[in-house]
Amino acid sequence: MKTSLEQISPVKKKLMVEVEAEEVGRKIEDAYRVLGKKAKIPGFRPGKVPRKILEKYFSDQVAEDVTRGLVNETLPKAVEEVQAYPLTIPMVENELLKAGQSFKYTAVMEVKPQFELKDYMGVEVEKEILSLADEDVNRQLEEIRKANGRLKPVEGERASKEGDCVIVDYEGFEGGKALEGIKAQNFMVTLGTGTIHPDFEKGLTGRRIGDSLEIAADFDAGHPNKNLAGKKVNFKVKVVDVKIMELPELNDELAKSLGADFPDLETLKSKIREGITQNEEKRIAKDLKRRLVEKIASGVDFELPESLVESELRYAVESVKQNLVRMGSTLEKAGLKEDKLREDLLAPARKRVKELLILGEVARQNELTITDDELNEGYSDMAKSIGQDPQTLRRFYEVRQLADSFRERLLEEKTLNYLVNGAKITPVPGERLRPREG
Repeated sequence: MKTSLEQISPVKKKLMVEVEAEEVGRKIEDAYRVLGKKAKIPGFRPGKVPRKILEKYFSDQVAEDVTRGLVNETLPKAVEEVQAYPLTIPMVENELLKAGQSFKYTAVMEVKPQFELKDYMGVEVEKEILSLADEDVNRQLEEIRKANGRLKPVEGERASKEGDCVIVDYEGFEGGKALEGIKAQNFMVTLGTGTIHPDFEKGLTGRRIGDSLEIAADFDAGHPNKNLAGKKVNFKVKVVDVKIMELPELNDELAKSLGADFPDLETLKSKIREGITQNEEKRIAKDLKRRLVEKIASGVDFELPESLVESELRYAVESVKQNLVRMGSTLEKAGLKEDKLREDLLAPARKRVKELLILGEVARQNELTITDDELNEGYSDMAKSIGQDPQTLRRFYEVRQLADSFRERLLEEKTLNYLVNGAKITPVPGERLRPREG
């Protein structure tokens, strides 16, 4: 077998393979020998069919089978010989197989780009200083109050005002025709929150139980609900009830009502502060790693394999779809077109692929790997975060052939931590970083 490698681009190679005529002849003879033992042709006993008759009936099939066998047998050896490791299944083009002649074929493949990566240790990068104000804790306390509030009827027959919860039945029309899906009963609107169209909210202000009214609202063309986008909608509304949210006192009793872990208000505040601190530390660490990799990536340029970009893009699109499904929606319901979504996500996908290739090169140069102990710890940490048994989670990943991708994610995080440990970090106030990110 003879092999040679031609570079089409930094990430695309053409492998040329030639199998000697003697080997081709042996494979053809073997194919006819096997075929002759089982071929059934009228007028001939099994195993007694003359070679010329076999060739007359089966020459095309034999040529196809031998060609496939030769490619499957020699391609892995040829790839190993030239040390060009494909990212995806190579595209094979072959000549016609002929007895007495050598057999040639080419395999076009995408490979990882080769690039020089240096000066990535000791990179100067800024890190946000964790800043936690009492307002952050108070904001969560207020959310807890709201979550534990109780609706009660408004006093007397007064009209609705800001802060009230107005329960309505409504249906939307355009040009006198009912709009599909724009209808609800016992729909609650909290006035003053800005969660619905301002004209709709304004129309419900100053209303009493039993009022029937019509509200006209113009919706922007970019509205996420395609049944409303760009339309002038006339809503027929009936006010079913008007209630006020009664919030509990912020005291020890409220804390105790949340569970045994909170014997008093101060303990609740302490737990909230602890939770916010942990979340902020994770956010700051993640942001630091992002900016560090971006800084390293800005100093190197190379061509990206389109197969990796496409794979990352498909993953990103699928993630959006799954997130919508979890929220009870779809691309169509959200007014999103898949082609436009792919277009919007292409640049982030290319950025992600470039950064992953850089992290892979850092890991290779520094011989970073994931040990079995680190893998076990990774499964344990994930299991703990989602309340699962580590062994059950591991089996789930292994059965679905996700274990390799999980190990790769652990290696990615280990490499990021390695870069952070070697970086020159300057703590700065958060206000200095956020405008730059915008």
